Amino acid sequence: MTVVSLKTGEYRADGAVKVEFSDGNSLLVAPDYLFEEQSPKNEENPFLWEAGHELSSGEEESLRFAAACYQAERVAMKLVARAEQNSQGLIVKLERRGYDALVAKTVVSHLLSRNLLDDGRYAELWIRSRLAGGKAPTPRWLLVSLQKRRIDRAFSRTALTKVLDPETEYALLLKYLEAAPEGKKAGYLRARLKYEGFSYAVLQRYFDD
Repeated sequence: MTVVSLKTGEYRADGAVKVEFSDGNSLLVAPDYLFEEQSPKNEENPFLWEAGHELSSGEEESLRFAAACYQAERVAMKLVARAEQNSQGLIVKLERRGYDALVAKTVVSHLLSRNLLDDGRYAELWIRSRLAGGKAPTPRWLLVSLQKRRIDRAFSRTALTKVLDPETEYALLLKYLEAAPEGKKAGYLRARLKYEGFSYAVLQRYFDD
């Protein structure tokens, strides 16, 4: 199959290139997603070949992969525009929409490199929203819930530490105790609160008071 024309520059504001083929078909391609051996060389000609070039099977495969990534990225960006996304969750959403796993992972990796996705930022915003809505019973519940959303444990803990300052955590503790059964011994209660993820400093403050 032969390349008939390449329309670059102002054709697409998002940097895509329209590649037209001798069989009458065309593809919108994001050059950043081409295989490494077909990676962009300059802005005016993002390919290693010109119009009239006879494509090898590898070159055609690279173009089709880049076109699939471009379409998947457009879907991903619509999802990101609606709400903050996390990387693993976005991969799953793209796969559910019919995109190949490698395409989904490649697009998500590209968005992460451009800071359009950030799992740490997602975790922090998610924790804040649950606290603001009164839907976070304990620190442990927050961590477990984030892990169910495929957020790395390190990201989850960092975000929790950042959001849950001493006063916020103490207020969460008091709210949790309002719903806790009465009559439990102090030793049992301390152990239970420790299990639920409350910090030593907050527990010390509560029991000292």
